[in-house]
Amino acid sequence: LNRPPVNALSEELSNDLYGAFGECASDSVRAVVITGRPHFAAWADIKGFQVAYDSGKEERLAGALVDAIWKLERLDKPTIAAVHGYALGGGLELAMGCDFRYLAEDAKVGQPEIKLGIIPGAGGTQRLTRIVGIQRAKDLVYTGRQVEASEALSMTLADKVFATDELLDRSMEAAAKLAAGPTKALAAAKRAINAGIGEPMSRAMEIEAEAFNQCFWTDD
Repeated sequence: LNRPPVNALSEELSNDLYGAFGECASDSVRAVVITGRPHFAAWADIKGFQVAYDSGKEERLAGALVDAIWKLERLDKPTIAAVHGYALGGGLELAMGCDFRYLAEDAKVGQPEIKLGIIPGAGGTQRLTRIVGIQRAKDLVYTGRQVEASEALSMTLADKVFATDELLDRSMEAAAKLAAGPTKALAAAKRAINAGIGEPMSRAMEIEAEAFNQCFWTDD
């Protein structure tokens, strides 16, 4: 992400991300790392929220960001968010669209929307609950507090924490190892895990069986 000074998410940037994730669907791409400096994405460009309120028109950023994150989450390959600085609001929602979240030791994450009298609007209430559990999600959403990397790791919101100057290199190393693996099988595993969440066990097992059988028709 490259929208100085803090990579605040806008409708335009969300549309650019949607296009970039479409390019990542190419078979030539075997793993994806998303990052930004000095901050991953320090929330959203909230000027549009006030314009929408004053005009009575629909706010468009959330919808554009929802579409981009869906595109990211549905990529049939491993994805990693390498989080420097802040990942707040839409920034955390974007990171949660990845399979893994690696944080710099000085990173901070959170869903501060409640402090503006709104709630997360790009999957924050839903993905956060699935990742950390309902009680921790309520804590983060209700209070809007920022969580340091060590706490994010303890609640499984972060998968790994690295020294700030090592974060991107370590993230790329992990992505390279995944990219060297059986791409079709990794894609099948991702589909089975994501599609099975929330389904009754009998249906989830059917989803797994279908994905399992598909592996046998691949060169991998």
